[in-house]
Amino acid sequence: MSKLHLVFGGRVSDPQGLDFVDLNALDVVGLFPDYKSAEKAWRSAAQRTVDDAEMKYVVVHLHKLLQPDAE
Repeated sequence: MSKLHLVFGGRVSDPQGLDFVDLNALDVVGLFPDYKSAEKAWRSAAQRTVDDAEMKYVVVHLHKLLQPDAE
């Protein structure tokens, strides 16, 4: 199985949490086949919104959700 990674972000109610305010307004950056390319996309997206404390981008390890016992 490929080690898929999802990068997305949006406005959060608390900068220390992951409670996204509007799920319909999430910015889906994309799916990536490895962590290195996902991290590069995450850094790029996060850098664009560095002055907005309520915007947060994350990397989700989809392969760990799809097959949690594989590792």
